Amino acid sequence: MNIIYPPTCGICGKLNENFLCNKCKKHLETQAKFSIDKYENNYFRQHLYIFEYQGMIRKVILDYKFNDKSYLYKTIVNFLLKNEKFFKILKSYDTIIPAPINKKRNKQRGYNQSYLLSKEIAKSIGITLENNCLYKTKNIIEQSKLNKEERQRNIQGAYELIHPERLKNKKILFLDDIYTTGSTANECCKILSTANPKEIDVFTIAKD
Repeated sequence: MNIIYPPTCGICGKLNENFLCNKCKKHLETQAKFSIDKYENNYFRQHLYIFEYQGMIRKVILDYKFNDKSYLYKTIVNFLLKNEKFFKILKSYDTIIPAPINKKRNKQRGYNQSYLLSKEIAKSIGITLENNCLYKTKNIIEQSKLNKEERQRNIQGAYELIHPERLKNKKILFLDDIYTTGSTANECCKILSTANPKEIDVFTIAKD
């Protein structure tokens, strides 16, 4: 497969077995935040993210989600795991759960961008991936088209939890691509909290 589809840097397109060349890696490092925001009134404890949602990062995420560039998950994860602080934090979780997308949207896009990231992170650091617990039961209006109040109403009742026993007393990391108002993350974590996990945190590539 590497002969037919050789690995390339997801940013500049040059051949690179790590999916990220040194030049682009240095450029990402100048924009990386690797921040942690604490919360008291949400269903999750804290939010971890790598970038602000702007400039080159915004373009990378949009390409990843909407322009059939699914391979960019390799570039993102390879950059993420080079950060020792975040690497140690991620290894402290028992399981990682990707934000689910509706079956119709998954069919249209061809992949769930959060699942690809979660799968690669879980494999790389050796924690469990749970992709069969949280489901999106209806195809709602895209959150990006709504304001904060509309997002909160739009997302209610959109998710369902099965196999809650798999999550009991577990330290959970919920993964999504972008954090804007937090409506999606909080609603998903609300559903996950019914399984009585030890704690829930949120991780995204970027924060808007």
